[in-house]
This record gives sequence, C-alpha cells and structure tokens, in this order.
Amino acid sequence: MIEEIVFAGFGGQGILLAGKMLAQAAMDDGLNATWFPSYGPEMRGGTANCTVVYSDDEIGSPIASQYDTAVVMNQPSYEKFQPMVRAGGRVLVNSSLIRMDNSRTDIEVIAVPANEIAERVATNRSANVVIAGAYLGIKPHVKFETFAAVVRDTFGAKGEKIVAPNLEALRAGFEAVRAEAAKR
Repeated sequence: MIEEIVFAGFGGQGILLAGKMLAQAAMDDGLNATWFPSYGPEMRGGTANCTVVYSDDEIGSPIASQYDTAVVMNQPSYEKFQPMVRAGGRVLVNSSLIRMDNSRTDIEVIAVPANEIAERVATNRSANVVIAGAYLGIKPHVKFETFAAVVRDTFGAKGEKIVAPNLEALRAGFEAVRAEAAKR
C-alpha cells in the first residue's frame, strides 16, 4: 500500500502543519512516511502545499506528479490540484471556501465545510485540523487515536485550552465524512 496526498491552500491556513501531523501519525503507526513542503515567499496569504507519502514499504520519492488524494482548502488549490488526482482518487474540499465544478466523473469529490465546523466546535483557526480529521474518515490507513496523540503532542506546550478544541475539531471532521458516507 502506498498513499500519495497533497494538502494545499493559502499560507496561514495550517496546511503544512496538517500534512506534517499526518506524516508523523503515519510513522507512529509503523508506516514509512515523507513530508515535502512547498510555499511561496509571501507566507501568509500566499500559496502553500505539501506532499505526504506514506507506505508499508519503502518510499521511492517524497514528491508526486499525481495524487491518490488532494486535500484542498481554497479555490486556487482546487483548480490546480484537482486535475492532478489519479482516476479513482479523491478530492477532499473545504466547501466553506470552494465552488466545485464536479467536471471529473472519474474521481470522488467530498465536500467538508471545514471553516463552519471549526467555528462551531473550536475556533476558525482549526479548519486545518477539521479537514485532517475528515481525511482520516475517508482513508483509515492512519488510526484516529494516533493522529489525536500527535495533535496532543503538537499543541501540548500551549496548554489544554488549545489541545481540547483541536481534538474536538479533529473528531468533528472525522464524524462529518462518516455521517455523509452513511447516507449514501
């Protein structure tokens, strides 16, 4: 099994952090993992993306030209990375900020209103954790509990007032895609 994912959005949306946490959780679950960030010189407001590759075997390259899954948080990222998803792959879309065209019938497009969910259960700064939880709900290679432990480690120095809402955001994203899948 090998999974190649791109996380993409604006700088400041926590895109790189979400990808880094996924790579760490994959390693904690005993998988091989790479994390390859890419961002413009603008930082906040500029484009940011990272490629995460995890596998139960050796990984030949930390970069990919096509992806199994694209996790996109803004319109420019959707337009850029949706065409780069392999046939049979998935695009996980922050539907709070993206107008989807559904022009491809060979991929699954999953809408998650990450910003709205984050504002409801935590803070608007947790939309990246919501979308990461949604990813865990559609691709169960990495255990939810392992990712939750990475969230605790990542935000632990900031105290429980930051850890608890991020764990709520993670669970809310996970449950949102599970609830949608149950309706189908």
